[in-house]
Amino acid sequence: MVVPALARALAPFASALALVSAPAAVAAPPDPKLTAAAATAIFLAHPKVDSWLERYPPKPVTEATFDEDRRVWLVKVWSGDAGQIADGKVEDRTGAVTEAWTGPQVAWGMARGGGGAFGGEQINNPLVWLSFCALFLLGLGDLRRPMSIRNLDLLVLLSFTVSLWWFNRGEVFWSVPLVYPPLAYLVARLLWIGMRGRTHRGSRPVWPVWLLAGATVFLTGFRVGLNVQASNVIDVGYAGVIGADRIANGEMPYGHMPTQGELKACGPSDPEGETRERIQTNGRCEASNDRGDTYGPVSYAAYLPGYWAFGWTGKWDELPAAHVTSVLFDFLCIVGLALVGLRFGGARLAATLAFAWAAYPFTQYASNSNTNDAILPAFLIWGFWLLTAPAARGFLAALAGWTKFAALIVAPLWATYPDRRPSLRFIGGYVLATLSAFSVLLLEPNVIEAARVFVERSLVWQIGRESPFSLWGWGQYHAEGIPDLHRVQQVLQAALLVAALVLAFVPRRKSPLQLAALTGALLAGFELVLTHWFYLYIPWFFPFAAIALLAAAPVVAAPEPAPEPHEREPRELVPTG
Repeated sequence: MVVPALARALAPFASALALVSAPAAVAAPPDPKLTAAAATAIFLAHPKVDSWLERYPPKPVTEATFDEDRRVWLVKVWSGDAGQIADGKVEDRTGAVTEAWTGPQVAWGMARGGGGAFGGEQINNPLVWLSFCALFLLGLGDLRRPMSIRNLDLLVLLSFTVSLWWFNRGEVFWSVPLVYPPLAYLVARLLWIGMRGRTHRGSRPVWPVWLLAGATVFLTGFRVGLNVQASNVIDVGYAGVIGADRIANGEMPYGHMPTQGELKACGPSDPEGETRERIQTNGRCEASNDRGDTYGPVSYAAYLPGYWAFGWTGKWDELPAAHVTSVLFDFLCIVGLALVGLRFGGARLAATLAFAWAAYPFTQYASNSNTNDAILPAFLIWGFWLLTAPAARGFLAALAGWTKFAALIVAPLWATYPDRRPSLRFIGGYVLATLSAFSVLLLEPNVIEAARVFVERSLVWQIGRESPFSLWGWGQYHAEGIPDLHRVQQVLQAALLVAALVLAFVPRRKSPLQLAALTGALLAGFELVLTHWFYLYIPWFFPFAAIALLAAAPVVAAPEPAPEPHEREPRELVPTG
């Protein structure tokens, strides 16, 4: 009797306890306000999407899926052989189109605009960028003669800014065509100087040497500060650090980049729902960079000092190794140009060339993006300084070529300097550097297989890649009014290869000025016919354009060591007489 009575007395408390301890019912997320058809109709009616779809046949294929977590509709549009042509998001609650990407913006995030994606916000700040432009023009321009050819040259070098402005707005079909007039002008101008052997006379900047030198020192410090405090590391610099890590740990970079694949996730998802950090085959959690092994082996070896000093966490974080490498090679370019100017033109040309690199905004754009694009010109600049040491010249030219393949185009020209006859010492230095660079293949147990992977992952992929950042890659969109210029590109590429061989023998004898001008012309010409072009590549040809365009008058340089009998050369940048 006691037990049932006690049970009845405790029953209310047991019921209350059960209510408290029972898990709260999870409310089901509300159904979407819009239907898939309604979200699709809203997206297709968006002005940007509607104007783009007019280029394609009617009745495109569409797909709309609802993201419950973010409460948005993900809308995709395809059109026949052209593939996906539009992508975006529609907010379910308001019906607002929050993202609308068309054409190249669908597959290429870098085509969507945004001033901070490359180099960070500060270098893309109009005040900072235009300050660099103003210093470059005022420090190097002929202010006494505003209509001089020198000033035109400087304005052309700065005119890539207009294209970059459109690029930062996500207007690829405006930004890309604006690249070609200045590139074509520079190729023609440098070829004219290279063939003629003389540049303009009587045109020199107003600033005295001491002011140019002082401004260069200030700008160098400012550039370092801008890189350290207000820059970002894009995938190119990240790939360099990964490659250095692989080499330091006994692997070649090719075929060993961290990937996503089906590997186990070990980090958070990004806003697009992708998880980049995965447990790699080496057992380490690393952020992926699947196509980071597309550059020459020297590009990765150049990051070893920074890697040894700062290491790598496995993440795409601040990457101090990338920052220090970028700053180091940027500094080597400035010092190298100063030494080139001192050797071939005296103190004024030394101060002028160093200032030109320090004040040119596109060299800082590359530095702030922390890419490998200052490594190639650094090797070529120092090779040019060692012009009368053929073995060293060949060694450094090869290092440039096996950093980024564009520099291979100048090898015949540099091998036959100064009088058509190929230098055996140059060839020896070139071969030695090539063997040193490709010693990374020996880190693999099967060297033949390693060489095959290198060719496939770098050369073959680079040759076959598509890109919307040149006129030559627009044929992939098959849209009305956008021509397919692939055949034109092939003709121009063949012409470039022929020019690279012809310029090795014509003119018969070359001065240092002619070598600089023709080097700049070939590198700019390479960029002119390149499928995947970008503003970061401008520093490749800029040093040699600066040498050819800013050497206003012949100045006798300091005596040089006697070269081989058949390689005696003038001691002036511009020959007299």
